[in-house]
Amino acid sequence: MSNALPHVCVCICTFKRPTLLRRLLGELDAQDTGGLFTFSIMVVDNDQAEAARGVVEEFSAASVLRLSYQVEPRQNIACARNRAVRHASGDFLAFIDDDEFPIKRWLLTLFEACHKYGVDGVLGPVKPHFDQPPPPWVVKGRFYERQTYPTGLVIDWRKGRTGNVLLKMHVFAGLEQPFQPFLRNGEDQEFFRVAIGRGYRFVWCNEAVAFEEVPPIRWKRTFMLRRALLRGASERMMPTFGVRDVAKSLVAIPLYVIAIPFAFLIGQDRLMDLLVRLCDHLGKVLATVGINPVAEPYVTE
Repeated sequence: MSNALPHVCVCICTFKRPTLLRRLLGELDAQDTGGLFTFSIMVVDNDQAEAARGVVEEFSAASVLRLSYQVEPRQNIACARNRAVRHASGDFLAFIDDDEFPIKRWLLTLFEACHKYGVDGVLGPVKPHFDQPPPPWVVKGRFYERQTYPTGLVIDWRKGRTGNVLLKMHVFAGLEQPFQPFLRNGEDQEFFRVAIGRGYRFVWCNEAVAFEEVPPIRWKRTFMLRRALLRGASERMMPTFGVRDVAKSLVAIPLYVIAIPFAFLIGQDRLMDLLVRLCDHLGKVLATVGINPVAEPYVTE
C-alpha cells in the first residue's frame, strides 16, 4: 500500500452467497483506479459457520489485492457493518452488497465525485440484473428499480443507503455503533440521519453504477409481500416514527383493500404493487400494537 495515495477499504458484508460473492470479488479485482488511490477489500462474514471463507481464500491466492476476512457471528447486518467500521483502515470506506457487482470505473467515479463536490461521501445507483428472464409483470411493475437522482444532488437522510456508497473515514469518528442493531431494517437510513445531523454532507453520483442480482426467489409473490410486512414493521422501530405514520396507514389500508378488485382487472403488476403497499402499511400497524408479522430477521424465501 502506497502512503502517497489515499486508500479505500471496500467492505462486503455477506451471508451464505458464495457464488454471488465470487462474482463481486472478480469485478472488484478489475477496478480502474486511474492511479488516484489504492484500495483493499474486507469481507465480513455474517455466518458463524464461515461459509465465505473458502471463496475468500480462493480469491486471495489468485489476486494481488489485499483482502482481509472478518466473522460477525451475530446474524445482524448492522453488527456486520459495525465490525467493518471497527476493522477498516485508510481514508475512505466503501460499502457494496454481496449480491451486487459494479461497473469497472465504479470506485473511481465515486472517488472523483467526492473530491469534485467536496463532500463527506457519495452514493450511487443500484440497478436490477436478471440472469434469467423474469415474468413480464415483474419488469412492468418495476418492483426492483430504485429511484435515482441527478449527479451532485445533496441527499437527505431518507435517500441514504449503504449498498453503493463511498464514505470518508472521519464520518465514523466518535460513533461507538454507527449502525443500530435493534433496527431490523432501515439501519442505514438512521446512520445517515445521524451523520447529516452532525453536519456531514453526501451527494448522489448517477454514473457510479452497481447492479443487483434479482434471482427467481425474489419473483415470488409471497417473498415480496412478506418483505413488505417486515419493512413496515421495522419502520415502527425508527426514531422518527410517530402518530402521523400510524394515522396515515390506518387511512391507507381500507382504501387499498377497496381498490384490490379494480387492480386485479388492470393487471398483475398493478395488483402486486397495491398489495405490496398494503403490506407495508399493515406491517406498521401490526408492529404498533405489538404483533410481529414476520418472525425472521430477514426475508430470504
